[in-house]
Amino acid sequence: MNKNLLRSILLIITYSVVLVLVLVKIDLIWAVAAQILGALKPLFLGFAIAFVLNRPCTFFFRLYHGGLAGRKLDRFSRPLAVLSAYVALVVVVTALFSFVLPQVADSIRLFVSSLSGYMANLQALADEVFALFDREGVDFSSLNEYLRRVLEGGLNTATNAASHVLVITSGVISMGVTLVLAIVFSVYMLSGREKLLSQCRRVMRAYLPGSWADRVQSVVQLSADTFTNFVSGQLTEACILGVLCALGMLFIQSDYAALVGVIVGTTALIPVMGAYIGAVLPAFLLLMVDPWRALAFLVFLGILQQIEGNVIYPRVVGTSIGLPGIWVLAAVTVGGGLFGLLGVLLSVPAASVLY
Repeated sequence: MNKNLLRSILLIITYSVVLVLVLVKIDLIWAVAAQILGALKPLFLGFAIAFVLNRPCTFFFRLYHGGLAGRKLDRFSRPLAVLSAYVALVVVVTALFSFVLPQVADSIRLFVSSLSGYMANLQALADEVFALFDREGVDFSSLNEYLRRVLEGGLNTATNAASHVLVITSGVISMGVTLVLAIVFSVYMLSGREKLLSQCRRVMRAYLPGSWADRVQSVVQLSADTFTNFVSGQLTEACILGVLCALGMLFIQSDYAALVGVIVGTTALIPVMGAYIGAVLPAFLLLMVDPWRALAFLVFLGILQQIEGNVIYPRVVGTSIGLPGIWVLAAVTVGGGLFGLLGVLLSVPAASVLY
């Protein structure tokens, strides 16, 4: 028998046997895969932290390398850059928990305490609108109670989160160990970035054909650049838009400036639909306070989004990610349906790389 034919027959038989085993033991395979992925969680989390801090670390490295070039202290440029990136992260997180979140909590408490009056305003407005069209009004009493329960439940959860977490000691310890290992992995990845990249290239060259290695390296480089530019730019743009919106709200309804700024900044992370979501939620909140303030907010946000779309976004994120608008919308829809919020945030750069 021809050796090539025999080899082909053996490959087909082997493939068939493996396929049958996989189909029969699919539950066991998924369980083992889940266990392996769970064990690798610190590595994945460390990679995510290193990915987020890569651009600040590169900025600090260039700064220190330029200042220490030609001196014996130049070898400390990379460690100082990693340390500075982590210090910047700690400062941002501390500022968020120390200044922004307490203001948001105060705004929510004020809204809950004033909810009855706001619902009365909304009921009166609805009655006037329905009276103009000679229609029967709508009773918002049930909505009042529902909103109160939701807001109070969310506020209590946020306030007592620390005490709830401390009760589950094993979970806290596991989370702490995972976080420490992730930070260690991220420090190694950031400090040894060039060496790790060189090792990965040599591994690809050793185990893949030359043309395949070049193609894989090209796709990896494209993916890294696309994700880095999009994610860092989107985060920066969302922070700028949230701060500008909060500053504008100081002149419209200062009591809810922090809350509205956080809502708009958070929804701005969502491509395409984030602007509309960011307009609807605060506008409904202000509608219960005063319809004219809700209208002022919508006008202000419309002007701000025009400035953001034509001035801020092109400079921060870039004029284009190389993806037509219809595919951006499709990527956000499919990514959100399959993977939730993470899919919404990462679907656009992933679709751009595939495109």
